Amino acid sequence: MPKHKLLQIGDITPRMANRLADNFDIIEYFRSVDKKKLIAEHVKEIECILTDGHWGVPDNLMERLPNLKIVSSYGVGYDAIDANFAVSKNITVTHTPDVLNDEVADTAIMLWLAIYRNLIQADQWVRTGNWEKEGAFPLSKTVQKQKVGILGLGRIGETIAKRVKAFDAEVHYHSRSKKNNNYQFHASPKELAKNVDVLFIITPGGNETKHLVDASVLKALGTSGTLINISRGSVIDEKALIKALQTGTIGAAGLDVFDAEPVVPNELKNMPNVILTPHVGSATNETRQAMGDLTCDNLLSFFKTGQVLTPVPECLKLNVQR
Repeated sequence: MPKHKLLQIGDITPRMANRLADNFDIIEYFRSVDKKKLIAEHVKEIECILTDGHWGVPDNLMERLPNLKIVSSYGVGYDAIDANFAVSKNITVTHTPDVLNDEVADTAIMLWLAIYRNLIQADQWVRTGNWEKEGAFPLSKTVQKQKVGILGLGRIGETIAKRVKAFDAEVHYHSRSKKNNNYQFHASPKELAKNVDVLFIITPGGNETKHLVDASVLKALGTSGTLINISRGSVIDEKALIKALQTGTIGAAGLDVFDAEPVVPNELKNMPNVILTPHVGSATNETRQAMGDLTCDNLLSFFKTGQVLTPVPECLKLNVQR
C-alpha cells in the first residue's frame, strides 16, 4: 500500500518519526533550500501536514496544496493555523489539548511562587556569599490567601484554579462566557485585574486576543500586582508591560512567552522584578511524549477511520461529517 505524503514543518522526535514511518513518506519543509521547488515537485501528492503551534502553516501552503486533507499540530495553541480557511476547504485541523494541562499549570504556579518568595534572588544570595557576609535574606511575600485572577478559564485555566485553591486563594476570572462554578466572574480583563493580586494569562493567541492586556489592564492590576503570562506573547502589549514594570505601575511579572520569541527585549532581561523562562510551559519529557503521541494518533486515525481524536473547535463539524 503506498504511503501518504506528509509535509513536516518544524522538528519531530525520533519516537514520532518511528511511529509514522510505516504509513507516511515524510518531506521536511525546512530542510529544503528551495522550498518553492520542493512544493512544486510534490504539490499534488501532499495529503497531510505535521506542524507545531509556533510554525503553524506558513507561506499560504493550505491554499497551494490542492489535495491537503489534514493538518496535525503538536501543541494546544493553533493561532498560527487559519482554521476557518481550513474548514472552508474541508481540511481538518487537530491539536493536542488536555495532555499538557497539568504541566502548563505547574509552570504558572512555579513562576508565581518564584516571584513572591524571591527565589532567584535567594539563590544568588547564597551563591555570592551574601548569606555568610550579610546574614539572613530579606523577607518575602506569602502566596497564602491571595486574590488570584485567571484570564481565560479554559482547560488550563481550570487546572490553575484547582492548584491555587491549595493556597486558600480567592479565585476570580474572565472568559468569553460565564462558567458554572463558584469562582467570581468579571465582565472584562480590566475589571478582573482591578480585583486581584496576581493575574494569570492563559487565553488563546491570535487576532482576537492581541494586546488584550493593554496599559489600562496593567494600571488596574496596580503597583503591588503580579502578572504571569503562559499563553502567547501577543496577548500582552509588551511595550506597555515594559513601561508598567519600569514605572512601578505593576509590581512584578513572570513570563514564559514573548511577542517575538526567541527574541526577548533587553529591558525585561535587566529587571530584577521579572522572571523569564524560554517557553517551557509543557516542556517535560513525559508531557512532550504525550503530545507527540497524540499528534501521530490524529494522523493515523484520520487515514484509517476518517475521524480524528482532537480536532480544533472550528473543525468539530467536519469530524462528525466524515
